[in-house]
Amino acid sequence: MLERRKVVIVGTGFVGMSMAYSLVNQGGINELVLIDILKDKAEGEAMDLSHGIPFAPSKIDIKAGDYDECKDANIVVITAGLNQKPGQTRLELATENVKIIKGITEQIVASGFKGIFVVASNPVDLMTYVVYKTSGFPKSKVIGSGTVLDTARLRFLIGEYLKISSKNVHAYIMGEHGDSSFVPWSHCYVGCKKLTEVMEDAKKDIKDLDQIYEGVQQAAYEIIKKKKATYYGIGVSLVKLVKAILGDENSIMPVSSYLEGEYGHSGIFIGVPAVINRHGVREILKLKLNETEQEKFDNSCEILEKMLHENVDKLL
Repeated sequence: MLERRKVVIVGTGFVGMSMAYSLVNQGGINELVLIDILKDKAEGEAMDLSHGIPFAPSKIDIKAGDYDECKDANIVVITAGLNQKPGQTRLELATENVKIIKGITEQIVASGFKGIFVVASNPVDLMTYVVYKTSGFPKSKVIGSGTVLDTARLRFLIGEYLKISSKNVHAYIMGEHGDSSFVPWSHCYVGCKKLTEVMEDAKKDIKDLDQIYEGVQQAAYEIIKKKKATYYGIGVSLVKLVKAILGDENSIMPVSSYLEGEYGHSGIFIGVPAVINRHGVREILKLKLNETEQEKFDNSCEILEKMLHENVDKLL
């Protein structure tokens, strides 16, 4: 008998459906349930996706459903919530989305769900905190998409710049999934060689790294300006995260994880490299940040802490 691999996606907007489409194309699960307040929308999306199954790599049962479907799911992915508007920061979304995510989480928990939460709703670090506090789940079983997409953008841009496959670029964005994120350049590698050494050998200007980071930081704003929303990149990134969980991969991914003293901070979810397996976050990797990197991480944490105290905690 095949092992059941059931994923529920809450929210059939652009992000949720980009993820669902990626799951159909990549395989790795055998049951997919779509939940949305707009039931006809969820049903239509399920029908449309199902018609592609004959050409998919593996069979997947796809349907629209209600929250009772979460009871026996391995993973519930929350992508619902209001979208980021042009010119609006991720943090400005917080107050509007807290109540939505809190209500969704309560219904998921009421179903008897015992699996792992994956949160992609923005601002993701704050919404992951909302799911954690509302659900009462262990910190290891509540994971935000964090800086997974930011990291993919970073690897892509470094690869393009150096004319090296992005798969061989080992670099991470840390901190808030937003404007205060940063790159710990001292821990970036191309293959097994430090990125800074590769730059020196190629006689590249080290200041170009700042432009690469700026390209990562501004990417979402540029895409939103040009096409109103970003969704393909995060859709594929979420599938990578889900497959790391279901496949018990022990993969290292920069997800939004709950800190309890790591990097000198506690009580917040923020993007840090973590080992991901079937139990969720197995452990947070503790990098030795230099003074400048630690200052940037501290700044990112302080921004999130302020938002939690001023905009989130009072609504929970």
